[in-house]
Amino acid sequence: MSLLVVDNVSVEFKTRDGIVEPLSGISFKIDAGEILGLVGETGSGKSVTAQAIMGLLPFLNGRVSSGRICFRDQDLLAISEDQYQKIRGNHISLISQNPMTSLDPVYKVGDQIVEGLRQHVVIARDDAVKRAVNVMTSLGIPNSEKVFFQYPHQLSGGLKQRIVIAMGLCADPHLLIADEPTTALDVTVQAQIVELFRKTVAQRNIGLIMITHDLGVISNLCDTVVVMYAGHVVEKGRVQEVFANPMHPYTRALLKCIPKFGMPERSLKAIQGNVPSVSTFPGGCRYHLRCPDMKPICMTEAPQTLQAGNGIEVQCHQFGPNWREEL
Repeated sequence: MSLLVVDNVSVEFKTRDGIVEPLSGISFKIDAGEILGLVGETGSGKSVTAQAIMGLLPFLNGRVSSGRICFRDQDLLAISEDQYQKIRGNHISLISQNPMTSLDPVYKVGDQIVEGLRQHVVIARDDAVKRAVNVMTSLGIPNSEKVFFQYPHQLSGGLKQRIVIAMGLCADPHLLIADEPTTALDVTVQAQIVELFRKTVAQRNIGLIMITHDLGVISNLCDTVVVMYAGHVVEKGRVQEVFANPMHPYTRALLKCIPKFGMPERSLKAIQGNVPSVSTFPGGCRYHLRCPDMKPICMTEAPQTLQAGNGIEVQCHQFGPNWREEL
């Protein structure tokens, strides 16, 4: 039994200009003890995916229009908000973007951890304080008893990120979703946070969904990678297989953008153009406007998800039966 199954999920939002669909038919699954990376440029749909799993779309004027989201064999789309509230933050936790703004500046960080814990777990305050300090210590926060009574402005960026992670772990969830947790951190602190996630998953046997645009983080941390573009999953598979032999043109382009140290003669690559706005997604393959391998079929028909070998699934006409006819 998989810990979480996202099956053919589409999401729509109501806007002043009509209904838009930022996610269209995405699918993936994650097991306990597994680290799955969601990667793609800004606007690919990564954060909307997290919001859909957390059941936060109704608060954002959106909804899951089709598909299933099953957590431990329970269909989350078929339960009430009261039932979802018992799962959200308790069994599934979300670490939001940017620890600099995630913490309330007028409250001590320990009080914020305890408040979040008691929102989801019936526990006395003294016991909640002990649990919070223990989790902070386990995350490598020095002098946790002292830090507990400090305010966010008194902490470094790395410590703030650890506090936010502690807030997510205090209720002992089965699944942790980290949305760009290493953004705005320097390289050294980023490496420490990545190692912290790896140890946490191993020690607690939880599932971790790492949302990032940093392929280096994906390579160093994740077991499985899901590449997203304009609301579609364009490629997914084991990290080693995808990075060694990327199938989708977008995945190949992303990997070419990574700077290679020790190779000064190599110019830094960039993907031409931008991710289209959700209100202007093109027909056919949504990547065709930026794809160097584009053929006429790419402009008119959306590609199906196909098996490309080595356990990799890809949405690209290059692996379909009609590709040769387009040459």
